[in-house]
Amino acid sequence: MAVKQVNWGIIGCGDVTEKKSGPAFNKIEKSLLVAVMRRNESLAADYAKRHEVSRWYSNASELINDPGVNAIYVATPPSSHAVYAIEAMKAGKPVYVEKPMAATYAECQEMMQVSEETGVPLFVAYYRRTLPGFLKVKELIEEGQIGRPLVTSIRLMRPPLSQEADAIAPAWRVDPKIAGGGVFYDLASHQLDFMDFLFGPVTQAEGTAENRAGLYAAEDTIVASLKFENGVIGSGIWSFVTGESSREDKMEIIGTEGKIVFSGFGHNPIVLEKESGKLEFPYLNPENIQYNLIKEVVEAIQYKRTCVSTGITASRTNWVMEQIVYG
Repeated sequence: MAVKQVNWGIIGCGDVTEKKSGPAFNKIEKSLLVAVMRRNESLAADYAKRHEVSRWYSNASELINDPGVNAIYVATPPSSHAVYAIEAMKAGKPVYVEKPMAATYAECQEMMQVSEETGVPLFVAYYRRTLPGFLKVKELIEEGQIGRPLVTSIRLMRPPLSQEADAIAPAWRVDPKIAGGGVFYDLASHQLDFMDFLFGPVTQAEGTAENRAGLYAAEDTIVASLKFENGVIGSGIWSFVTGESSREDKMEIIGTEGKIVFSGFGHNPIVLEKESGKLEFPYLNPENIQYNLIKEVVEAIQYKRTCVSTGITASRTNWVMEQIVYG
């Protein structure tokens, strides 16, 4: 039976929910953000007031068990994704989880097992699968614009952010106990998931991950090689401690008749290069960048439709990252 309205509760109403996701819940038909939770009650109350949310909590279990909430968005750091998602699914409430899906692949497997046992759906916020620019890349490949895809490469480099280099209170994103790994887990997960979307699951993944700058405990420089289910092979280089002159954000897919060049985060125009010349395509992102995926999630909950980003697809990215970083 169709769900009349999806009433959302957010666990962890931090920065990512301010514009990227939070406002989108109220812009979708038959979807409403009705409650938020943050451990700091005053910050939860402030968020609720600014976003016109009727209820707020400082305890996640209270939000999960709110009878007026029938779907949960988990937007906390990865180390708590599994705990909250599992509690929500056991309460019969569909879950939309921030990426990466969890801190470890083992936690992803546990989440999927609970989803299967309870029959409660689990979705993950890999929203590039629904953005027009990234869909254009997929379309160009499927149209045969570059012939048969052969190889793909990812290059992402930037200087460390001030909070990442803070020796006293480093950002949680560079604490493997909280994030699963370093900035690689936070950013490269988007890129690797999108490649999974294009080419299917990665069947072989290996890499070398090192801490070269000594600013924090996690890896900061990574080199990887990949093989996808459809035979495409790939490589990746990531470093989050370079100088400004080395900053780069480039993804490339080379085929038998051309190549596609695009960015993972800069949202620069997509470039199709062939012997006949170059064509550019804009990204055209929605105001709230997760809007398209959240809309698909809402419709999946309402009408039991399929969704492009689920626990099944997202867990594969955790497996790949674990193979690259931890072997």
